[in-house]
Amino acid sequence: MTIQEKRREELVRAAFNQLAERGFEGLRTREVAAEVGVNIATLHYSFPTKESLIRGVLEYAMGRFRSTLAPHGSPSDQLRNHLRAVRRLLIDEPELASVMGELALRSARDKSIAALMSEMYDVWHSTVRGLLRRAARAGDLRPELDSDGVAAVVVATLTAMTLPTMAEASRRDQALRQLERWLGMTPARGSRKSTK
Repeated sequence: MTIQEKRREELVRAAFNQLAERGFEGLRTREVAAEVGVNIATLHYSFPTKESLIRGVLEYAMGRFRSTLAPHGSPSDQLRNHLRAVRRLLIDEPELASVMGELALRSARDKSIAALMSEMYDVWHSTVRGLLRRAARAGDLRPELDSDGVAAVVVATLTAMTLPTMAEASRRDQALRQLERWLGMTPARGSRKSTK
């Protein structure tokens, strides 16, 4: 990693931490630069605009979510593991939920952030849709499920978990368990899965 790449990473982490602690309105580029020990001109060399810094934060956050996509096991195992790993990630790194929730809420009032969020959700949606299609082809999911529509529900559910109203772990667990049951990935309460 070059010095410039290391500095960019440090600036992104500092901005991420400010967003998690103070929200979007509390993000100050001068303070981000100071936290990393550089001047504002150096920050602007790496990130010419606040939007480019936010893009860096969003890319970092999405990298954390991508880390929950393990490429081994059946497609349905991969999807189940992704859902459970996202839940674990949000418990282990509550600041990630804070940042993503903050950016999601801000995107309603800021077109540039909305565009960044939309771009990120499109990639996530495509990834989940691919997993669903492969799981249906493998016979692990009901073939009549619309993979595009179901991907939208999965991403919407996971996204909602970053909002303050879903901060309680029991609500997240309830939503994920129901999503898994709906997809046929776990047996319904009180029933046993056939071993045929």
